[in-house]
Amino acid sequence: MQIKTVKVSEKGQIAIPQEIRDQMNIERGDELVLLQLGGKLLLEKQQRVAKKMEDDFKDVLKFSEKSLKEVWDNKSDDIWSAYLRK
Repeated sequence: MQIKTVKVSEKGQIAIPQEIRDQMNIERGDELVLLQLGGKLLLEKQQRVAKKMEDDFKDVLKFSEKSLKEVWDNKSDDIWSAYLRK
């Protein structure tokens, strides 16, 4: 963990120290996501956030598909059949 001090410009901009940009592989033009929770700020590369979200939602999607398949394939549940015939 590194601790660095940065100044906020009149326009609300900050400069990320070169050493941290190098370690985090942040390059000119990269998009960063700024998260605020309580009194804390977190900066993360947009690609990393997107990948984490994609990974997190894989389980949700798999569970949702499994649950829906169980509902739709339930032969004893004629509610769905009646709905589809309308």
